[in-house]
Formats: sequence, C-alpha cells, structure tokens
Amino acid sequence: MDIRIENLTKIYGEKIVVDLEKMTLEKGKVYGIIGPNGAGKTTMLKIIAGLEDSTKGKILYNGNPLNDLVLKNITYMSQRPYLLRTSVFNNIAYPLKIRKYNRKTIENKVNEIMQELGIFELRYQLATSLSGGESQKVALARALVFDPALLALDEPTANIDPNSIEIIEKAIVRRNREKGITVIIITHNMGQAKRLCNHIIFMDRGKIIESGKADQLILNPEKEETKRFLSLYIER
Repeated sequence: MDIRIENLTKIYGEKIVVDLEKMTLEKGKVYGIIGPNGAGKTTMLKIIAGLEDSTKGKILYNGNPLNDLVLKNITYMSQRPYLLRTSVFNNIAYPLKIRKYNRKTIENKVNEIMQELGIFELRYQLATSLSGGESQKVALARALVFDPALLALDEPTANIDPNSIEIIEKAIVRRNREKGITVIIITHNMGQAKRLCNHIIFMDRGKIIESGKADQLILNPEKEETKRFLSLYIER
C-alpha cells in the first residue's frame, strides 16, 4: 500500500503533537520510525492506521482517502496488545471471522500461522493468561493472518526475550518479502531497525527531522538532533 501524507496536523488542546508537511511511504517497503518519547510517533501511526483523526491534513492510500475498504487492509499492533478473553485460536481467528472467511479457511490459516510463530500448543489456552512474549506472538498472528496491505507496529518486541524477538522479526520480514506488505514499525531498538527497515524516519516534537536509508541514517546521520538521539543507543 502506497501512502501519501500532506500537511498533517494533530493538536491536543493547545499542543501540536504531529506536524508533518509531506511524507510518502512506498508500497512493499519497511519503514522504521525512531525518536524520543513524546515525539508524536504513536499518534502519527494511529492516524495512518485509521485509529485517530487528524486535526487537519490529508492522507491518501493508493491514491484514495480512508474508507472501509482501505481500513479492511490495515492492521495495527500496539506495544501492549489487547487480547480478547477467549482462546488463542479465537483471538487469531477474529479478523477472518469479521471478514466472512469460511470455517475451513479460518482453521487452515490460523493453524498455519500458529505453527510459524511457535504457539500452536497454546491454541486452546486463555489468551489473557499468557506471558508477555506469548501475548506479542498472538497479537502479531492476529495482525498478519488476513494478509493486510499495511502493517503498523508500535514497539512490537519491547520487553520480550531474544528468541521471541527473532521469531516475530522473521514473520514480519517473510510477509514483507513474499506478499509485499508495507510495514511501519516504531522501535527504540536500533539493531532491529537496521535488520528490518529499508528506510528510517527520525521524529522529534511532532516533526520529521531527518529520513533516509536505514544504514546511512543510523550510522551517519546529518542532523545534530538525530546524532544526539542515536548516541544514546549506539556505541560509536
């Protein structure tokens, strides 16, 4: 999914949280959004995903404004995913059920993605009783199971073990490469940003300060604000 943003603003009270003049995200690429806490990253991602309204501005998805058809092809996963108080299987099946997939297709798709993410043995377990890493895998499975055109991820691997991080990253990369899913991921993990992303966008105070190819921006940023931020995460 191609995304074009023009003059996008989000204001809470008197505070401008997001203030973007122009941004284009190309179909089939992985974009990393980095920046300090309070930079407006999550708000921007929620607006792109259709979960929040902007105060003003325009977003086009493959040249079209946000509508029900566009929304059906977008999925959002937060750092603390909300899981339904039902089984793991039913949580993952939910997006397929509301999109009217038949029972056999639902069963096949859910079983396949549970196997891929190593959570098949949890299929009958209550989702709200899972560990952090298990919950993140279930949330990602639910996000990916219907093959969205846009995958919006807010710190999807924060505070979970390295093995779970590797499994989640492989699933994201596989969908991007095999199905051409556009991915936007907010992360504070610069190693993850380098591994996953084609392009990095650095935000601060609601604005895009700098953007560029992942390796180039992380290893050789141009702006002083970017250098200061990255110095907190990368040993030079």
